[in-house]
Amino acid sequence: MREPAFWRTDGRRGSGSLVRALLTPLSWIYRWATARRIRNTQPLDPGIPVICVGNLTLGGTGKTPVAQTILERLADMGYRADALSRGYGGRLKGPVRVDPASHTARDVGDEPLLLARVAPAWISRDRPEGAQAAARDGARVLVLDDGHQNPTLRKRLSFVVIDGETGWGAKTVFPAGPLREPVATGLARADAVIVMTRNADTLPDYHGLGLADLEVPVLHAWLAPSKPAPRGSLVAFAGIGRPQKFFDALQAAGADLAETGQFADHHPYSKGDIKRLQRLARAHDSALITTEKDWVRLPAAVQAEVTAWPVRAEFANPAALDGLLRDMMDASAPGG
Repeated sequence: MREPAFWRTDGRRGSGSLVRALLTPLSWIYRWATARRIRNTQPLDPGIPVICVGNLTLGGTGKTPVAQTILERLADMGYRADALSRGYGGRLKGPVRVDPASHTARDVGDEPLLLARVAPAWISRDRPEGAQAAARDGARVLVLDDGHQNPTLRKRLSFVVIDGETGWGAKTVFPAGPLREPVATGLARADAVIVMTRNADTLPDYHGLGLADLEVPVLHAWLAPSKPAPRGSLVAFAGIGRPQKFFDALQAAGADLAETGQFADHHPYSKGDIKRLQRLARAHDSALITTEKDWVRLPAAVQAEVTAWPVRAEFANPAALDGLLRDMMDASAPGG
């Protein structure tokens, strides 16, 4: 879905405030249902530690790149870390281990394909079944991509990822705003917070986000390109939580953008979409470029003519992240 504009403003006047007021009763129901599910569900311990990389808002905050970095750090420490995702947008219910050579985004969703590039990745609509399948296959630790509001698994370490630019939006719960639950309630279950900013030079507004006095670690991270932006004229398109972030990053890297195209998050590209993008590129004598997450959703026949521009999550203090991971693994060891 594409988020409505009133989600990202907390103004008390105008049409946005009226829409939020009309939707508030539904927000109360959503908030009550989420709290009740978390309170009444008995979480399963799959026998291996579970690290959750989640958030408190709907839309993209950078969870998947953060999960990729955590998987890589754990592997560097000598642990087999597997990823577990619901497989949003895919047809398979799982549990199934993702095979990038045979599975497509229509099978398992886009994000699991990206996770499978750095570690064994599983999809399962039933998270406990997926966790148990990974454990039987030899995983020593599980990284859950999303799921902060999913209470079915016992979590040893919960990260909440925040978009430092948009923050909590209108600070209201869905559908009146972007929140999945109240901020204070969600942060109370977090073991650490990761604030994603535009780049390394942009510092988080800890006070504005209400994190200045938080009693758990708050880490600063950003998405950095893994390679330079292509030269020449480009038509960029994206169907992610906030496509403008991708376009801004390209321009910051020196890309020459002739035109951009925005789609909803997880958008399934149709033949019509692709033809329109191809016509746009020809009209501007430009090459097509998109995110890795969008690229894996393109038909194989089209992927060859579209450049995927990869990004990775980088941390201002990677030693602090490593310390949290090591402490969690040490505490999870027999006798720990």
